[in-house]
Amino acid sequence: MNALTEESVLNNMVARVKKKRKAMKISQKALAEQSGVSYASIRRFESTGEISLVSLLKIAHALHCLKDFEELFKGSSITNLKDFEG
Repeated sequence: MNALTEESVLNNMVARVKKKRKAMKISQKALAEQSGVSYASIRRFESTGEISLVSLLKIAHALHCLKDFEELFKGSSITNLKDFEG
């Protein structure tokens, strides 16, 4: 069983951003121009995962993925085992 960790989620997100950028045939420099995020920030994000939330949202917008952020934290929380149907 693979438990989710902050590191695994971050690594998977970085990989998805890179994959999306490459699928769209956009270089890091072009993404910087289109998103308004510095080239150095994009390079750092793709190599270390470090980026501000505002910059990540700008990148998502440039890659046509901003809507994905609307789904964050929308899931219902299970507070009682009786509520869990699994």
